[in-house]
Amino acid sequence: MRRIVLKLGTSVLTKGTARLNRQRMLELVQQIAALHNDGFEIIVVSSGAQTAGRERLDFPDLGKSVPAKQMLSAVGQSHLMHVYQDLFDIFAINVAQILLTRDDLSHRVRYLNARDTLDTLIEQRIIPIVNENDTIATEEIRVGDNDNLSALVASVVDADLLIILTDQPGIFTDDPRKNPKAALIQNVTQISDNLFKLAGGAGSSIGTGGMVTKVQAAQITSRSGIKTIIASGSEPQVLSRIASGEKIGTHIEAERNRSDSRKRWLLTDRTQGSLVVDAGAARMLLKGGASLLPVGIREVRGDFERGAKLAALSPEGSEIAQGLSNYNSDDLRKICGQKSQKIVDILGYSYGDAVLHRNNLVLL
Repeated sequence: MRRIVLKLGTSVLTKGTARLNRQRMLELVQQIAALHNDGFEIIVVSSGAQTAGRERLDFPDLGKSVPAKQMLSAVGQSHLMHVYQDLFDIFAINVAQILLTRDDLSHRVRYLNARDTLDTLIEQRIIPIVNENDTIATEEIRVGDNDNLSALVASVVDADLLIILTDQPGIFTDDPRKNPKAALIQNVTQISDNLFKLAGGAGSSIGTGGMVTKVQAAQITSRSGIKTIIASGSEPQVLSRIASGEKIGTHIEAERNRSDSRKRWLLTDRTQGSLVVDAGAARMLLKGGASLLPVGIREVRGDFERGAKLAALSPEGSEIAQGLSNYNSDDLRKICGQKSQKIVDILGYSYGDAVLHRNNLVLL
């Protein structure tokens, strides 16, 4: 089963007008529903909240101040979600709104909470619709654009593919509006400075549609081991054709495999604590593919919060793995050496059977 993050730009949702285009949105929702029913896992990152707010308030002249934009987003978010829910209701599919900031994804505990919520929605066959939380975001915690937000979300949910739909067919060798010989770049194996220039760097006008932020997003996903496709949202049946393997738009390949990407990320920070495991747990970890369960933990060292990076130590004290903890140190001391089935009985709640899940663990 393939997990796809789909980013929909404002120009795609409005069809180039000043208001949401319901016909275009219905076409896209119909394609998403078809993929959903075929077993694909879809997460939508949607722009358009401010446009929806202006439409809802009959296009007031509020200037460009930050509070005015935040107010429009506050009005527009509910309006945009109402439109999405009405359209997905046609296909008997439930959707959920997720509002995020960069701060939510850079803070370990919030990152894990966001990941767990998204994973649970997907498991329940509910389509998450993500947007930046513009109503409260300050400059310091903003992602700044939904292209980069979609890349961060793709990394959070460990997606197979990021699709960015825009008003352009992809990235060209030159500005196609000025040069009729400009050719679509169909495949990119490595993101270079030249690609950023082609996407709208100095001396180019092709970036007026925001292609630069799309290349930035692709750079994030590429480094995370995720492929990105930039394509036109007006292309007929674009999603189903991409899903079937048809070459549409610009394909930007992943730089490295997922395990390498995860290893580089996990090894960035210092460990905040350690877990001494028994011989059996050490063997299971070293074989690879196993999570660390509480029953295999003999000792918890240090004080830390949920989401902290911990070292797993063999009975002899050698460091054999590092990973992100699903529990804080106080909770771990309570469930240390216990079977996973007893976690709820002991703590009153559970963040899962594993202390260090194999998806967030790297062997040393």
